[in-house]
Amino acid sequence: MYRRILVALENSRADEALVPHIRELARLAHSELLLVHVADGWVARNYDNLKLADSEEIRADRAYLERTATSLREAGLKVSVHLAMGDPASEILRTAEDRDCDLIAMTTHGHRFVADLLLGSTISAVRHKATVPLLLVRANGP
Repeated sequence: MYRRILVALENSRADEALVPHIRELARLAHSELLLVHVADGWVARNYDNLKLADSEEIRADRAYLERTATSLREAGLKVSVHLAMGDPASEILRTAEDRDCDLIAMTTHGHRFVADLLLGSTISAVRHKATVPLLLVRANGP
């Protein structure tokens, strides 16, 4: 049913809630995983236009993606990685379409009202514009 699952990683403890769900779903559905992190710092947002060198943020994000991919590969899964740069919601949606993903998996933090407006903008934009199903997993803790 799900051939390719885009897994939007935050490079935070929130991923600890998402990865076990995705590992099991991919195993059961024989799915390929595409791990995506969107670097959104100043260097990442201006990387191509200004032809900038990798920042510490970008190097750390690439290393995190590779560590996570290695762990999932060791569990017998087919995994690829993509470090996108820019606006998280736009890049998640663009990558899902470009890479022919049929499910997007993300964490949600359960913000309420004003905090959701300020902190939940990525989830909100993705859920309103996605053309494929979403799997939202509640992050553990802050």
